[in-house]
Amino acid sequence: MSQGLLPGSIVAMSDQAAQRLLKLDSGDAALLYLHLLRRGSLEGLPWPEERLRPALAQLQSQGLAPAQLAPAEVPAPPEEPPEYPLETITAALGDGASTFPALCDEVERRLGKKLNANDLRVLYTLYDHLELPPEVILPLVNWCIEETEQKYGPGRRPPISRIRREGFLWAKKHIDTVERAEAHLQTLARLRSREGQVLRLLDLPARPLVERERNYIAAWDDMGFDDEALRAAYERTVMKKQTMDWNYMNGILRRWHQKGLHTLAAIQAGDRDPRPIQAAPAAAPDAPGRGGESQQAREDMERMRRLMEEMKKEESSDGL
Repeated sequence: MSQGLLPGSIVAMSDQAAQRLLKLDSGDAALLYLHLLRRGSLEGLPWPEERLRPALAQLQSQGLAPAQLAPAEVPAPPEEPPEYPLETITAALGDGASTFPALCDEVERRLGKKLNANDLRVLYTLYDHLELPPEVILPLVNWCIEETEQKYGPGRRPPISRIRREGFLWAKKHIDTVERAEAHLQTLARLRSREGQVLRLLDLPARPLVERERNYIAAWDDMGFDDEALRAAYERTVMKKQTMDWNYMNGILRRWHQKGLHTLAAIQAGDRDPRPIQAAPAAAPDAPGRGGESQQAREDMERMRRLMEEMKKEESSDGL
């Protein structure tokens, strides 16, 4: 039996608190509330700020967390690390007790090139300044290689600046152990697959995404929206902007997330926006040729036509 389930270590909540959590319909809010019950503070919760703040705001809106409670400011490594002199790098490469020389040899092999002085400084920054162990740096380098090949083609390798940027990002997220690196890479792989699914939901052609688009999709996935909710936000975006607007759609989803609305049913019941929301069409395999695309286009046009008619009716009734 898990030690956490033994008598004296049980976390309990009132029926009223449970009802308020159910009303929020937010997994993050529920997890955060359990953490607060267990620890009495935000200490020890390794969530990024963009995930923590919305969940905390939801709890505070229901009186389930003190209004004065705020995320502790976690000091991040300075963006500009020490400018390591060449003598320091040379000494590290000659240190027989250090794992840095073996790390450099392996990175050289994977990048397929001899590391220059700048490359070595970047690696030493990850190793010494960010204190990432070699068993974390190597998977990080591999991921950068995979991403570069997917975007630019087989055999292409990332610039050292790309590896540096990813290293600082991992350090900021406290990905500093093998276990955390493996979990993070699994999440990245899942999001890579998810990106294609979201593009289809948004009626966009398959293509490599820019970093900002990928960040949006990762944030929506982290918030817990299902396909129908994403489709609903997309349709409202197109109705308002006449085209896909990532920033506008993100604003809709962030508003729903703050209200704890993550499914189509919850949105229809809890959102005050009077515009109708259509359920997302069931996903179907892509048909060969242009016939499937034409059918999809006709369905989209018909759905948009119905939405326009509904909005015109609402405008007419408002003018009476």
